[in-house]
Amino acid sequence: MSKSLSSKSFTNPDVLKEPDKTHSASVDLGVATATKLVLQPGWKWSECVKPLVGGHSCQAAHVGVVIQGSMTVAHDDGSEITVHAGDAYTFAPGHDGWVNGDIEFIGYEVTVSAKNFGAWSTANT
Repeated sequence: MSKSLSSKSFTNPDVLKEPDKTHSASVDLGVATATKLVLQPGWKWSECVKPLVGGHSCQAAHVGVVIQGSMTVAHDDGSEITVHAGDAYTFAPGHDGWVNGDIEFIGYEVTVSAKNFGAWSTANT
């Protein structure tokens, strides 16, 4: 993998997690990790993932885009949001979430590990 350019397929992920009704494939791209999520109808974090990781609610932060389906997320502070295909989203730590309806949820999430990444980066002068 080049330090300048990289690409990996989700069909051969670096990390694959498959709890109940979950298919999470992650690829390490160096400065970022990209994850493809496929969640089946009936998926709910508190029922499918919580038994494996514990805690009251999901403590991960999420930044992503919905490709198919919809999901509702309820935060510990009482707020709630529903995201649909074509939406970008952020979910702060401290939430539960569930897939709505009979269509599987497909989304992509990215975690960036570099401090100066993106169009707003400045050249070192």
